[in-house]
Amino acid sequence: MAKPAKSLRKPGESGPLPFSEVVRLAIPNKGRIAAPIMELVEKSGLHLAETGERRLITKTLDPHVEILFARPVDIPEYVATGAADLGITGHDMVVERESDVEELLDLQFGRAKVVLAVHEDSGITSVKQLEGKKIATEFPVITRNYFGRHGVNVSVVLVGGACEATPHLGIADAIIDLSSSGTTLRTNRLRVIDEVLVTSTHLIANRDSIRTKKDKIDEIHLALESVIRARGQCYLMMNVKRTSLETVKRVLPGLSGPTVMDVASNEGLVAVHAVVNEERVYALINALKRAGAKDILVMGIQRMIR
Repeated sequence: MAKPAKSLRKPGESGPLPFSEVVRLAIPNKGRIAAPIMELVEKSGLHLAETGERRLITKTLDPHVEILFARPVDIPEYVATGAADLGITGHDMVVERESDVEELLDLQFGRAKVVLAVHEDSGITSVKQLEGKKIATEFPVITRNYFGRHGVNVSVVLVGGACEATPHLGIADAIIDLSSSGTTLRTNRLRVIDEVLVTSTHLIANRDSIRTKKDKIDEIHLALESVIRARGQCYLMMNVKRTSLETVKRVLPGLSGPTVMDVASNEGLVAVHAVVNEERVYALINALKRAGAKDILVMGIQRMIR
């Protein structure tokens, strides 16, 4: 367990803690990943202390942690410059802003690809054919770097949204845009000709803060990681006759094998506990019953720490 941050306060002093004793976590104030990030933060135990109208900076129940709400595209720079110690945003935002931050943890959601696409009726099938063409995008840095690596000169048309409409309007010959499922591209009759970048949501950190606020940052890192590890997992508990134990163990998967404990019973029972993937629970229950398990309980897992 991380040691609590040592306070510089004198006995009896009150009021806000100095920033040197606070870890500020920047998270999106809007956008497709804002809601799942807020849910993740709450599940990790960083509950907001201030309810009602959301402020730019909000305290949590931990006096040494506060939340900064910001635009996802701004979070990498806030973290890089030290305005925030930690941030949660897309890997694509970090690359686009060319921010000097440490990416600590892939939070495994918000997965998407930055792709190069053209109109489905276009004769363009390769990057080289875009020499001298116009490319519409919300990612000018990623776009210029991508075409630079391929040695192709293009004109970048910066757009603030609805990038997929630009080929239809004659504004651009191709687009570089974010795609999660490909549905929007297909709906707008666009065809992908290359994948530029794979992205997902990451926990990022200021390089100095990792050193100066290590204990608290490690604590937050572990809390978030434990929620991620618990996703899609269930905890199974059951009673098994000792004579059926080996049969049940052969049926039962688990992270490190099941835990077996004696039961205070004259029926020769043992308690068997295991963590399993929730996708397997439906079929597993019947197999366990046939193997001799009874009194089976299935429970959700909020956090899992290794």
